[in-house]
Amino acid sequence: MELPYISISYCAMASKSHPPLMKKHSQSDLVSRLKTRKILGVGGEDDDGEVHRSKLSQMLGNDIKYQVREPVGLRLWIAVSAFAFTVMALMALVCPNQLYEVVFEEEISNTSISIRLYGGALLSLSLILWNGVYTQEKVIIQWTLLSEACYFAVQFLVTSVTLVEMGLLPNAAVLLLLSRVLFLLVTLFYYYHLGRGRAKKI
Repeated sequence: MELPYISISYCAMASKSHPPLMKKHSQSDLVSRLKTRKILGVGGEDDDGEVHRSKLSQMLGNDIKYQVREPVGLRLWIAVSAFAFTVMALMALVCPNQLYEVVFEEEISNTSISIRLYGGALLSLSLILWNGVYTQEKVIIQWTLLSEACYFAVQFLVTSVTLVEMGLLPNAAVLLLLSRVLFLLVTLFYYYHLGRGRAKKI
């Protein structure tokens, strides 16, 4: 008479031991799903609102459709800079002597080659800026802004040294120096704010 009671008790104990096992399986399934979402980059968003780059996208290099949180007016500033660089480059290539006369207010005829080389370098830099207008890659935008800031700083130093050597202080050159300082500050402002939010590593 005791055998049915023992079998019933054993079955009851076996039925009570299933929920922890099921809970363990559910936790492992949840962890595996989170790992899968992390690898695929689905729903991965950090505190700054930037979508994480998945490991697959890093391997394949497909980052076009990943959002980047940008400061207000960043694209407009890069576009204006690219347009200004292109115009200055074309002026240096087409009419180098006239460009020199406008800045330093004196005539000179033996600097056309160097000014044309300057125009070619400026045109190359403008291509980088035009690419920064359309790209969605945060690192490329940062390097574009850093290149622009380096150009403004170098131009300010070179122009200042040239004016000291010549002993001149024309109004056009003074306006050029002030504009370069302003452009440098604006570019560094965007570079700093774009680099504040770092994407988390996956």
